[in-house]
Amino acid sequence: MNDTREIRFYEAIREALSEEMQRDERVFLLGESIRGGTWPYTKGLAARFGDERVLDTPIAEAGIVGCALGAALEGMRPVVDLMYAGFMYQAASELFLQAGGYHFIHGSQHPLPMTIIGTCGVGKRVGHEHAILPHGALLHHPGIKVCSPSTPYDAKGLLKAAIRDSNPVVFLWHTGLITVRGHVPTEDYVVPLGSAVTRRAGTDVTVLASGLQVHHALAAAENLASEISVEVLDARSYEPFDRAALLDSVAKTTRLVIVDEDFERGGFAAEICAQVMEHGYDLLDAPVKRVCHPALPIPGGYIDAYTMPTTERIEAAIRATCRRRGIQG
Repeated sequence: MNDTREIRFYEAIREALSEEMQRDERVFLLGESIRGGTWPYTKGLAARFGDERVLDTPIAEAGIVGCALGAALEGMRPVVDLMYAGFMYQAASELFLQAGGYHFIHGSQHPLPMTIIGTCGVGKRVGHEHAILPHGALLHHPGIKVCSPSTPYDAKGLLKAAIRDSNPVVFLWHTGLITVRGHVPTEDYVVPLGSAVTRRAGTDVTVLASGLQVHHALAAAENLASEISVEVLDARSYEPFDRAALLDSVAKTTRLVIVDEDFERGGFAAEICAQVMEHGYDLLDAPVKRVCHPALPIPGGYIDAYTMPTTERIEAAIRATCRRRGIQG
């Protein structure tokens, strides 16, 4: 059996960065407050790898991402930490348009290995620009891969996969998970991008979630266990998305609830609804239900508790979906 130990979410990220920088001298970090450390996962990396490979930058997101893009074109493997993922909107042209389309537009002749890290997520009362999840916007621009871990194991494995990938990859981590503990192997491993995983098996309804919402979905499934058998599927990657795993689950349960902190209108959940309707309509015995953030700016303060997906809202969606088939709940 592989040796494992229990570590925190941020420690898993730090291990991934440290091990990939040790493995490949082309990997370097640049971003906002990464030497002092707004987030603890960069602590100690500058002392270990030096000033040339851990670069603190000004608060200038367009310049940071543009620098990384140029470095990637010259054969380096930059890892950009934008602190908060919502700040990437300040570099929309460089990331969404230039980096995302570069490989295709140039006839697949130039790989672009660059990784963007940013935290996001509702529930910490940090307000709109700091909490917003940008994966819906990212998916609208082909050429960018996007992932979001829910456990320390996946945080390390997905980040390693992202750094080794020859395409632009955005690694989104939820602020609410930073101190979550989990078992992580001591040996090298990766979690392939585009591979969903079943966190809980069930037979009555599938709940698709990612990041922090996986934990809310699991709590809802446990609360309903005596009434409804809930299968929880962790997407892990938004792009590439493991549609086959989702359709396999829906084929078994015939009902689907999608939980996502993105905005409901035009968001990730809406895209998955469309894909299931196109590729798995005959599998469904009830309409797909979404539990998302409403189409309004993310509020600051304590109001966000009334807009974000919660265990209670997920339970209500599961009950509503299952009642259409006569399951008591």
